[in-house]
Amino acid sequence: MFEIQVESMFSAAHHLLNYDGKCENQHGHNWKVVVSVRGSHLDKANILVDFKVLKKELNAVLDYLDHKDINELEEFKGTSPSSEMIAKFIFEKMSEKFENMYFAAVYETPASCAKYYGNKEV
Repeated sequence: MFEIQVESMFSAAHHLLNYDGKCENQHGHNWKVVVSVRGSHLDKANILVDFKVLKKELNAVLDYLDHKDINELEEFKGTSPSSEMIAKFIFEKMSEKFENMYFAAVYETPASCAKYYGNKEV
């Protein structure tokens, strides 16, 4: 089994719903995002997925989130846009392009991240 991953960043604001603490107030993060794909079959160049292709698609998803109030985006209306839910959103968007997505990780800080693996075995 092979696995590759790329990372990128975006900045955005959000606030958590149904949360008792400071994070219920609007605040922002410079999120680091890591996505990974897995698979056992390489192409004729012995590549699972080209890093630049994976990074381009990730950046397209992150451009949608960048410098936005995530609570105002249609996909997050009425829900608490936690790092977990942002990771799920990124995973699902990336899965539209890569059927062998393994996980999406969203780091709020260098030491705190949420990962989403999806509902299928890769």
